[in-house]
Amino acid sequence: MRKRNPSLIGIVARRIIAFSLLAMILQIGVVFADYWFDDDELSVLMLQEETETLSRAIAIHDGLVTFKPGTELRERYLDRDGRPGAIYVRVRTTSGSVLFSNCTSDCAAHFLPLEVNPPSFWMRQIEPGKPFSVAGGQSFERNGVTVLVELAVIKDPNGFMYSVLLREMFDSMIVPMTLMFCLVIGATIWSIRNALKPVAMAVRAADAIDPRDGNARLPSARMPQEVERLVAAVNRLLARVADLIQSQKVFSSSIAHEIRTPVSIAKMELSRIDDPRARNAERDLDALTHILEQLTSLARADAVDPEAYRRASLSLIGADVAEATAPFVFDHGKSIEFVDHGTTPVTVIPALVENMLRNLIENAVKHNPEGTRIVVTCGPGPLVSVEDNGKGLVDLPEHNEDLGYVKRSGELGLGLKIVHRIAELHKAKIAIDTAPDKGTKIAVDFAASL
Repeated sequence: MRKRNPSLIGIVARRIIAFSLLAMILQIGVVFADYWFDDDELSVLMLQEETETLSRAIAIHDGLVTFKPGTELRERYLDRDGRPGAIYVRVRTTSGSVLFSNCTSDCAAHFLPLEVNPPSFWMRQIEPGKPFSVAGGQSFERNGVTVLVELAVIKDPNGFMYSVLLREMFDSMIVPMTLMFCLVIGATIWSIRNALKPVAMAVRAADAIDPRDGNARLPSARMPQEVERLVAAVNRLLARVADLIQSQKVFSSSIAHEIRTPVSIAKMELSRIDDPRARNAERDLDALTHILEQLTSLARADAVDPEAYRRASLSLIGADVAEATAPFVFDHGKSIEFVDHGTTPVTVIPALVENMLRNLIENAVKHNPEGTRIVVTCGPGPLVSVEDNGKGLVDLPEHNEDLGYVKRSGELGLGLKIVHRIAELHKAKIAIDTAPDKGTKIAVDFAASL
């Protein structure tokens, strides 16, 4: 099973995703390095975030300010469980009243003196390097009361620095770049779909091209330049193919007409010779003339003008063909009958339908013994059929890609080829019912031509 080619949207989308992810990784690396090597900035962000978290425990009841850390805050800041490093918390008012402190006299040096009016934020480094050892504080206002939350972190035992770093990376990089990534992918897919709409129109136009129309071309309006060049090349190819087909039609038609005259002259000369071999030669020339006529009919079928279609009655066409071929049928010892069950008017090329019925009748005459009865039936509806009670099609032609329809004996089945070609031009369906010694019935349904 042949693997389907990938779509342009899929190719572009995959590449955009790959390069966007690479850009995100590189940008994240740059931002990470920028924060990682800037200890002062990272320390400020860490203290701001942690003091803000602690401020959630500040409450005012009846004008009284309190600080009551819950279980979560105690586990985060106060319960050490033997971990290395230290975390000291002190909460006080601007007047110096301490609301909460887990700091003894040995760590008081890390904080501002109580008599100092605290600023909105302060920070100082206790020890350089990582993990951080810093102290600082931030003021918060609750119902008109300013409260200073101070925090001293020694050797960052809880990994506050990494938490801040990840949060900054997420807020500053991952969220905005993800939004941008989604917008870029959506805009790209939308742009490609709109750019390929003319290409889809060209595909539909290519499927609808009538091979008989030598002027059929693919539209190139609003095409992207790269695709427009391809469409222009295809249109040039269509023009060359149209010229080639036209030349082939002219050749097929001309050669049949050119050969017919010398063949007729040869038959006249042979008729004057009283010899059995001359009669054999006449029969061979008759067969050659029949083939030439079929070639001419096939060339005419391929050279149909689309404007030649018109409304016609299958009953009238069938009656005319049966009447016109009756002498030929009788001369070969067969009989012909026309039956009309009533037909529906159809849009056809009458001359080609006549040619098709004539070929079916001639095949029935040629391939059956004397005494064969041939019935041409029209209707009911858009149906027409030619039936005989002869020996059946024991040598039914098979389709060959190079030669068209070839009989099992090796001869060209031009008659059936002409019938199929005319049916194809009218989008008609052919049904063949045959059996040895039980005759053959070939029915053509013109329902698509109503």
